[in-house]
Amino acid sequence: MSLFSVFDISGSALQAQSVRMNTTSSNLANVNSVSSSISKTYRARHPVFQQLKDSFGEDDTNVGVQVAGIVESKAPLRKEYNPDHPMADAQGYIFMPNVNVAEEMANMISASRSYQTNVEVMNSAKQMLMRTLTLGQ
Repeated sequence: MSLFSVFDISGSALQAQSVRMNTTSSNLANVNSVSSSISKTYRARHPVFQQLKDSFGEDDTNVGVQVAGIVESKAPLRKEYNPDHPMADAQGYIFMPNVNVAEEMANMISASRSYQTNVEVMNSAKQMLMRTLTLGQ
């Protein structure tokens, strides 16, 4: 593994964490959305990551991460009795998303710190390469 592959690996991590932050932002933006039916209610979404393998080399080394897909949460929706709400169904219930704000905030902090760490890894690799170039002077 060369020092240049650090940029590919960290770059893939930056891309994956960006998707994670966008998905979390979407969940938080829809936390108070209301629907009159279960089928139309927003469901929390979460990205699924998988490792990238080196397809060119002989060894089976990991070369990064990618987003395999985004899945909807299977947690039950929140159902509230509010017959005065304009979106209430015939029985007076409204349906709210299954977004857990505390969990989403923890995901946002984790994704942000992971993103920041990968930026620092790229900066360190760049500094190492620059120092290597100055060795011959």
